[in-house]
Amino acid sequence: MRAAPASNDKSGDKSDKSQIQVIARAAAILRVLEDEMDGLSLGQIAQRVNLARSTVQRIVGALAAEKFLIAASPNGRVRLGPTILRLAASARTDFVAAARPFLMQLSNELKETADLAVVKNDHLVFVDQVIGSQRLRTVSAVGETFPLSCTANGKAYLAEIDDEAIERLIGTTYPRRTPSTLTRLDQLLKDLKTVRKTGVAIDREEHTHGICAAGIVTRDPLGNILAISVPVPAQRFYAHQKLIVERLRATKAALERHLLAAAA
Repeated sequence: MRAAPASNDKSGDKSDKSQIQVIARAAAILRVLEDEMDGLSLGQIAQRVNLARSTVQRIVGALAAEKFLIAASPNGRVRLGPTILRLAASARTDFVAAARPFLMQLSNELKETADLAVVKNDHLVFVDQVIGSQRLRTVSAVGETFPLSCTANGKAYLAEIDDEAIERLIGTTYPRRTPSTLTRLDQLLKDLKTVRKTGVAIDREEHTHGICAAGIVTRDPLGNILAISVPVPAQRFYAHQKLIVERLRATKAALERHLLAAAA
């Protein structure tokens, strides 16, 4: 009896690659619609994702059927729909909940406030906070926004991207908020060289006079950027800066181990 010849039919591989390509294209379309509250037309989407309009139309139709996209106007513009927004809210809730025990431990160790923020375009949004036990302490409202260029957690994020991307994101000049604010790109880039070496960014009364901070960033398994900072009154910060930086590094390492294990 002869053995059957080995099949060299590659149709299955081609099908798998095609499906992966469709998913990647759908993800690209969803990304370009982020923050486009008025929506985009099929032609605008096609131009931004560099795909044929007919391809975009098919993918948009499939996403709309699942409510990932909805009509934004009677003339064919679409925007993100309730399904994707609900999933995004769920993902944010998950990583806030995952990070909170580490914020609490950091705050307890230092007796200082510990903040959690996410990056939204060219600014930070605070999403959680554990208030320190010191009588003189710093407090910011959850939901409050802060610039990237003059905050510890903002600079920690900027240090993660290249200089050209920084210029595109926040420009070359920045408002002076205090006498210590870095108002030019060249000044900021010089500071970021140090941040890239140490992994920790320092706000030396650059955003608010009398307040310093140290900050780090990490990412959860979904790619969400998490920025943790410890803001401290300047009169206390410099004497304890070394310990604050040390505990921030330890918090980042512990949180990353936890997130990695949770995703496994």
